[in-house]
Amino acid sequence: MQSRLNPTLCLARVFVIIAIALGGLAGLPVQGADPFQQGIQKLTQTSGFENGQWGILVVDAVTKQVLFEQNSNQMFAPASVTKLYSTAAALEKLGPDFRFKTPVKRRGEVDSSGVLKGDLLLVASGDMSMGGRTATNGTMLFEDNDHTYGGDSAALVKADALHGLQELAKRVASSGIKQVTGDVLVDDRLFQISPSSGSGPRNVFPMTINDNLVDVVIHAGEKPGDQATFKLVPETAGIAVDLQVETADKDKPVSVYINTTGPRSVVVRGTIPIGKKNLIRNFEVADPTSWARSLLIERLRASGVKIAASSLAMQDPSSLPSKSKVDSMPAVAEYVSPPLSEYVKIILKVSHNLHASTLPSLLALTDGKTTAIDGLRIQGKILSGLGVQPEAISFGGGAGGARADLASPRATVDLLIAMQSRPGYNAFYEAMPILGRDGTLAKAVEPTSPARGHVRAKTGTYYLENELTGKTILTSKALAGYMETAQDRKLVYCIFVNNVPIRTASGDDKPAVNATAAGKLLGKISEWIYLNCPQNP
Repeated sequence: MQSRLNPTLCLARVFVIIAIALGGLAGLPVQGADPFQQGIQKLTQTSGFENGQWGILVVDAVTKQVLFEQNSNQMFAPASVTKLYSTAAALEKLGPDFRFKTPVKRRGEVDSSGVLKGDLLLVASGDMSMGGRTATNGTMLFEDNDHTYGGDSAALVKADALHGLQELAKRVASSGIKQVTGDVLVDDRLFQISPSSGSGPRNVFPMTINDNLVDVVIHAGEKPGDQATFKLVPETAGIAVDLQVETADKDKPVSVYINTTGPRSVVVRGTIPIGKKNLIRNFEVADPTSWARSLLIERLRASGVKIAASSLAMQDPSSLPSKSKVDSMPAVAEYVSPPLSEYVKIILKVSHNLHASTLPSLLALTDGKTTAIDGLRIQGKILSGLGVQPEAISFGGGAGGARADLASPRATVDLLIAMQSRPGYNAFYEAMPILGRDGTLAKAVEPTSPARGHVRAKTGTYYLENELTGKTILTSKALAGYMETAQDRKLVYCIFVNNVPIRTASGDDKPAVNATAAGKLLGKISEWIYLNCPQNP
């Protein structure tokens, strides 16, 4: 007996095939899709996000089987998921064990009394931390809410912000130099200054101390009306602070602002509630080169070396000798950094914009070049060698804050899969935030979430202002990385949602839509994948 086909059912099946061919199940739940796919699709329809542009790809890390995809070949704004690409390229080219070596050299001779009749030169190596986050065991420390992002919850690591300079000063003193009659200079010509992306300092310099920020750490008084106290990080006599912050009742909000009044002076005003300690307000130094020079002079003096030059003077670039002459000068001290794997940890765990923005310039140096653009060209070749299609990515920097930054979910998953077989994979994997535990994923799920601890992934957040309405567009919320499911299946996945209008809550039917809500939604999708991913066939 001949069977008869249902035209409606046939049409539905054709729709599914076309939808998949176009890059996934784009939009609404598809009749006949399995519960795993339907669950993901339903979450993308969460109120406030249903009209955003979604790009998702979930792949078995071993078999490469595609378990879910939606618009996986389309390009999206990846925000700080960009940092996966820049750190992968740096690990490929430089290696996880690469270390920065920053020397202090002398121009002139040292007499029998320990007097250097000439200058000391600190030669920048591109070290992005100079020991400022280094623990006693040699690892680099981070806080989930990094000070470069500011805000009332920002925190500083428990390490000496000037550790590298302090070590150099001690070694200069132990070399036999007791006095310097000339100047102390910083050779900052390693690579050209370039723009940074996102929050934090605006430009990338070859010499960086404390992220080129001065942190004013404020403590409330004991009772209302008391003046708050403060300390500077790093400690220095070269910054003038006029702080008048009054202690308020404990139920009052923090209201403290900071304004620069000159290259080395700031005004801090406002109120701070009783009990509030370690409130951070910071500002970017105007001249990182002169800033490093001043701090080194202070540390040299503290180590017993007499310096005739003023620590308050700005460095004159014309006072530097030629680069060839600097190369031939004898070194009197050297600071060796932790390995690159530790810097990658800082970049990915806290989404450190300045450090990530430095990576293209470091790549440029490997080919004798000096610009970030040169480094991005090198990065492109490295990524192509890893199997990432050049047509599926576009980057204007290393951090994820450029308008040129675009990537497809498939390109991102291809990168993550390729890294699994590369020498830098362990450093890459270990550096990623852990869902529900640390970094930018610390609060993406509830403490009781079953997925907590089973995802290592990079987050991304990017905003633009709609000047027509004065409201904000969440241009991108992103997540990409590795997962071990409840069924012990290893996955690689990427989720992008772009162009979601921010809104405040309006009753139970219209919850707030913002970066926090978006982050929690991506956490819920990750939870669903973790719990409901089908077992290996």
